[in-house]
Amino acid sequence: MRVLGLISGTSHDGIDAATVDFTVDDGVLRGDIVHLSATPYTPELRARLLAALPPAPVTLAEVAVLDTLIGQAFADAAAAALAAGGPADLVTSHGQTVFHWVEGSKALGTLQLGQPAWIAERTGTPVLSDVRIRDITAGGHGAPLVSILDDLLLRGLDGVPAALNLGGISNMTVLRPTGLHAYDIGPANALVDAVVTQHGLHPSGYDDGGRIAATGTVDPALLDVLLAEPYYRLPAPKSTGKELFHLGYVDDAVERNGLTPEPADLVATLTELTVRTVADAVRAEGVTTLVVSGGGVRNPVLVDGLRRALPDTRLIPSDDLGVPAGEKEAIAFALIGWCSAHGLPGTVPGGTGATAPRILGTFTPGAAALRLPEPLATMPPALTLRRAALP
Repeated sequence: MRVLGLISGTSHDGIDAATVDFTVDDGVLRGDIVHLSATPYTPELRARLLAALPPAPVTLAEVAVLDTLIGQAFADAAAAALAAGGPADLVTSHGQTVFHWVEGSKALGTLQLGQPAWIAERTGTPVLSDVRIRDITAGGHGAPLVSILDDLLLRGLDGVPAALNLGGISNMTVLRPTGLHAYDIGPANALVDAVVTQHGLHPSGYDDGGRIAATGTVDPALLDVLLAEPYYRLPAPKSTGKELFHLGYVDDAVERNGLTPEPADLVATLTELTVRTVADAVRAEGVTTLVVSGGGVRNPVLVDGLRRALPDTRLIPSDDLGVPAGEKEAIAFALIGWCSAHGLPGTVPGGTGATAPRILGTFTPGAAALRLPEPLATMPPALTLRRAALP
C-alpha cells in the first residue's frame, strides 16, 4: 500500500511530504521511500497564519478562512507530490496545528486546520486526517505521535536508545527494556524563529545554518530566567507548543531579566536554552544513543552544543537508520495512515500517556468509494526503511 504523508509542524513554515510504499514480508514491515519534498507556505499565508496563533485573538471567520487556505495549500502540495512520485492509495494529512489545549499536565483538546476535502477533491485520493484527537480522548496528549515510528526504529539499538526531534518543539522517545515513553521537552526552533522573524534577521524566518547564533554571545542571566520555566520540571507524559513558547514569552523573559540583549545575543541564548533543556532530559534518561532528526539538525551551533553537553551519548542522524532527518515526521504520518487503513493502532500508550492504543484519524473518500485493505490482527514487530531512486 502506497501512502503519502503530509505535515506542517510547529515551525509553521511549509508542508513536508513523503510517499512510502509499504509491504509486509515475512512478518516485517518494509517501507520504500519513493518521494520526498518540501513546499513552503507563501509569505502571505505564513504571515496570516502566524498572526492568528496564540496568544493573539482570532475570529471564527479567520479560522474558517485559514482552514480553507491551508487545505488548498495542502492540496497543492499533495498534487505536486503525486505527480512527481506517482499515485498513492491514501494521503495522510496532519494539517497545521494552531492550538494545543493543555492545562497542568493534561491535554484537553487540539486543533489542526487544513480542510482535507480540498486534498480529496484535487487528487481523487482518500485522505486520513484529524489524527491526534482520538489519542487525547483516550487520556493521551496526542503527541508525540512520531513515537510509533521511533518504537520500530529503535528496537535494533543496544543500551538505552532515544529519538530526538528538533522541530519548533523538541520531543524525545526513549526505549527501555521495560517499555517506551515519549514527551515534548520544550522549544527547539520555535523561540529562535520568532526572534529572527521579529527582527528581520533572515528572510527565511529562521537561523539558517546557525549563522546568527554563531555571531552572538549567550547571556547567562537571561538563560537562568528562561530555565526557570516550570514546564521543564513537569513529569512525563507532557506536551507543549507555541501556546506557551511564543514571542511574547521571550519578551516577558527579557523584561524580567532587566536588560535587552542584542538580537544575535538573544538568538544565541535561545539556542543554548534548547541545548541545555535537551541535554538535561537526555542525561536524566541515561540515554546511550540519541538518533536526531528535524530541522534543528541543520544548525551546527545547536548540534555541536549537544555533542559537547553529552560526551557520553552517541549522537547519530536518523538518516543512519534510513529515515531522512528533515522528512521523518512526514514518513511517520505515512506510517500512521498505513496503520489506520489496516485497522491497527497508530499510537504507543507509553509515547502519549493514553490508557490504551487507538486507531487514529477520520477518512475522507476520494473520487471513488472508500475501500480499505483487509484488517491485520497485529502490528508487524519491525520496520525497515530504504530510499528508492527518488525522482
